[in-house]
Amino acid sequence: MLISEFAKVTGLSVDTIRFYISKGLLNPDRSLKGGSNPYRVFKPEDVNAARMIRLQQTLGYSLGEILALGEEYRAGEHSPERTLEVLRLQIERLQHRKQALDAALTFLHGKIDWIESGQTGPAPVLEEYKS
Repeated sequence: MLISEFAKVTGLSVDTIRFYISKGLLNPDRSLKGGSNPYRVFKPEDVNAARMIRLQQTLGYSLGEILALGEEYRAGEHSPERTLEVLRLQIERLQHRKQALDAALTFLHGKIDWIESGQTGPAPVLEEYKS
């Protein structure tokens, strides 16, 4: 399929697809059609790869990490042990992010309470909510 159809199937914009290609995250085949600028032809495996990229982004992986993990996978370096290592590391990173978000939310709720109470006493300070 060509890029416009690939965009429809994956729900990604054409610009995002081109960006992923430029970063090496997607590697569609090049067609002989298109003259000096051959068309990119996407396969069903590319749809799966695009969905995996979006999932990994949702899980907090950077594009660099996604590229490295994809290269590991394609090189056959994915064992259950390595998968567990990668997943556990990401869980740890997300737990740290969750703590920071929880502190920020507590601060914001405190700030709202302070304003709604007529701003009595000192204003809440974010640093007091960090753990």
